[in-house]
Amino acid sequence: MARRFTALLADWLMSWAVTALIFQQILGLGEWILAVFFIEVFLLTALTGQSAGQRLFHIRVVRLSDGSQLAPLQVFIRTLLLCLVIPPLITDGQSRGLHDRVTGSVVVKA
Repeated sequence: MARRFTALLADWLMSWAVTALIFQQILGLGEWILAVFFIEVFLLTALTGQSAGQRLFHIRVVRLSDGSQLAPLQVFIRTLLLCLVIPPLITDGQSRGLHDRVTGSVVVKA
């Protein structure tokens, strides 16, 4: 769980940095940071199975059923739920968040 949280924090900080570079300011960019975060996590997870933060911490997202890469629609729904904050906090005995249970995914070591 700590690795997942740290990867999420890294993704958020990278999104903040990119947004700050684009808009040339540091504060007052909350909604833009969230948009950049969504785009980064969605695109990288759909293309490679892991966001930039997950790559740094050697974890990836796969289908629970067979360990294959998620379909783009699954990644979209998972990322949308992740951005709502609460679904990832609701976990089961396997430390799978609600966003993972809804999309049939699981985070594994890469």
